[in-house]
Amino acid sequence: MRKLTHEEISSRRIPQALASQVERLPIFGMLDNIRSLYNVGSIFRTSDGALVKKLFLCGYTAKPPRKEIEKTALHATKTVPWEYCSNPLDAVSAVRSMGGKMCVLEQTTKSIPYYHVRKTDFPICLVIGNEITGISSDVVAAADMAIEIPMFGMKQSLNAAVAYGIALFDLIRIWKSP
Repeated sequence: MRKLTHEEISSRRIPQALASQVERLPIFGMLDNIRSLYNVGSIFRTSDGALVKKLFLCGYTAKPPRKEIEKTALHATKTVPWEYCSNPLDAVSAVRSMGGKMCVLEQTTKSIPYYHVRKTDFPICLVIGNEITGISSDVVAAADMAIEIPMFGMKQSLNAAVAYGIALFDLIRIWKSP
């Protein structure tokens, strides 16, 4: 075993020029009032790695171009389709018009573990909320389902971008499973 070179890794990737032409997974992302620009950038980068269909930036979530977003996005703002909606319920309507289900990553009275999503739940929109207050109650009320990441330590939640990555890549595992 040896570590791959940068050139070997790059040869496995989709060229940026083809980003708008590639078939994307039936997964959307929605950021509901994310306050950290670094989290926004990290979520863009994770969304690029996951080949999400589209990212919705809602409420007071910052939008590109911003140097703080680019610092962690590493140009993923140019490869991930995205749209800004001041009202997150407009993003909910947009996802639903494309046949998608709304899935909030939030601790609710009806949350299920993130790994219990079914293939029949796709297309799906994974919603991540504010780092302090979580997902707005209007969006939770409009959701089709809620998932959560079980916590075993003292803290009740993970960083927003970290939680998004965990749930997103498990959605990909579920979608690609036979």
